[in-house]
Amino acid sequence: MKNLKSKTHAKPRYTKQTIKRVFSYIGRYPFLLTLVVIGILLSAASSIVGTVLLEPAINKFIGPLIGAENPDLSGLITLLLVMGSAYFVGVIGAFMYSRIMVVISTKTMTAIRNELFEKMEKLPIKYFDTHTHGDLMSRYTNDTDTLREMISNGLPQLITSVLTIVGVFIAMVIMSPILTVILVCMLFLMIFIVAKLGSKSGKYFIKQQDSLGKVNGYIEEYIAGQKVVKVFCHEDKVKNNFDEINDTLCVNSTKAHTIANILMPILGNISYLNYAITAIVGGVLTIYGFMSIGAIGSFLVFTRTFSNPIMQLSQQFNAFLVALAGAERIFDMIDQEPEKDEGYVTLVNAVIDDKGNISESDKPTGKWAWKHPHGDGTLTYTELKGDVRFVDATFGYEPDKIVLKNISLYAEPGQKIAFVGSTGAGKTTITNLINRFYDIPDGKIRYDGININKIKKPDLRRSLAMVLQDTHLFSGTVKDNIRYGKLDATDEQIYEAAKVANAHQFISRLPDGYDTYLSADGANLSQGQRQLIAIARAAVANPPVLILDEATSSIDTRTEALIEKGMDALMKGKTVFVIAHRLSTVRNSDAIMVLEHGEIIERGSHEELIKLKGKYYQLYTGMFELS
Repeated sequence: MKNLKSKTHAKPRYTKQTIKRVFSYIGRYPFLLTLVVIGILLSAASSIVGTVLLEPAINKFIGPLIGAENPDLSGLITLLLVMGSAYFVGVIGAFMYSRIMVVISTKTMTAIRNELFEKMEKLPIKYFDTHTHGDLMSRYTNDTDTLREMISNGLPQLITSVLTIVGVFIAMVIMSPILTVILVCMLFLMIFIVAKLGSKSGKYFIKQQDSLGKVNGYIEEYIAGQKVVKVFCHEDKVKNNFDEINDTLCVNSTKAHTIANILMPILGNISYLNYAITAIVGGVLTIYGFMSIGAIGSFLVFTRTFSNPIMQLSQQFNAFLVALAGAERIFDMIDQEPEKDEGYVTLVNAVIDDKGNISESDKPTGKWAWKHPHGDGTLTYTELKGDVRFVDATFGYEPDKIVLKNISLYAEPGQKIAFVGSTGAGKTTITNLINRFYDIPDGKIRYDGININKIKKPDLRRSLAMVLQDTHLFSGTVKDNIRYGKLDATDEQIYEAAKVANAHQFISRLPDGYDTYLSADGANLSQGQRQLIAIARAAVANPPVLILDEATSSIDTRTEALIEKGMDALMKGKTVFVIAHRLSTVRNSDAIMVLEHGEIIERGSHEELIKLKGKYYQLYTGMFELS
């Protein structure tokens, strides 16, 4: 079970920084943004111009024409055409900025997802060991979708509303400073309410996104484990656990949206109250000659025009909070420390002459060497042989929980080293350290005499191949999955690797042979067949060091016997580390290490350990079972 960590924050941690970073992505498209601004200005200006023209329409045309016997409508029609043209320009502007913002938001999300995925590929294994897959997926889906919605709809609506509010306010001040004072008082009341309610709802939107990530993580985990759930009839237990997690999401979501959603009714009622007060005061001013009928008509329309953007902003308020919460989660992952690699020794194609002198080649030679630059500017080359040595290595996944204690061992080129012991003894941890999935704080690990901390991680891992107990096949053909071990492998090399792993026969019987498409992690194959493909993948890589972590655990004894010869051919001349619970698979190892509580308590060949009659003897004879 992974050590899952979840951080819930009372409020957005870096609101200003998050907004600034979002705009840094949007700002990559200055030309499109310029068109958006023009469209927004046209849309906002058309609304204001149309309302301003209402005053002369009433005062100069509609009012005087009331009761006239032969009214001349030409002037009114001309004015109405001007108003219609203004509104039409506004429609064009709104369409333009809405369409362009869709393009900008899509491009922005593409850039963010690319950066997120690129960063994910650079994160250390520890990060994935401490976060559920569903929570990570939630950042690609839910969080990016809320951010896209804010950019494409919320942001232009925000700008339009602000420009409309400013333009309308200026027009209202010119028309009637007295009525504008009433409006300002109501505006401050609206701002006060939005600030108060917004501060309370913000923390729940953060909790909502975190809870959503937990729900997705739980669902993803149990979709993958449905067979186990059904075998042990744990449907009710799983459902109850899901209900608890889902209820937490429900509570946080309800609190967030309850507070945010009451903004609209409150602000709506305040706007109606403001409209009524304005109409009353404006009527009085009109009666006493301080305003014209057209002016009060325009002002009342401006009052509604002024209130609508504020109400729209209140509607968008919760969407902004959700988007910012999602953006923080996205940037939190992007800002994670990448896997550190201070190595400088690289793996190069080598040419080795009869005297053992090594030179570098820019073409594949079938031989490899470590290119080791030194502080004095010189270079040395060391042939890649696969000599691995641990010297007093101590390691713990957590500083206060030591897993390996002063481990010392060596594996010379061509040797087969086996690790046996109870679950949790530290067998897999040793192989994780050879790959530098984790680095040791104390002791050393040397590879061909070079401290592996000096070797660049990609080069180190290219010199290794692993066959894990939990195989993973990617969506693609069988051929593609085997080629994953060596991307430039020819078809002939793939066929040969499959034969070595004894996978060729069953692959040939598949509907399309090597071109059979695999999906859902190879669900249409048996576990043993999937593992054979994983072994073939390691065979095509043909590295000098091979790590087999329970590689044959899912293969029946008959199949295991069939591939034994092939595995021997695969392991010939290679340094091989084998982790096995099935002790029959390690009998022919050059050395067997028995681990217990992170320490090597016995080491030797099968015969030597049997004669010793210690823990290995007990394990092999069944006097003590692995657990």
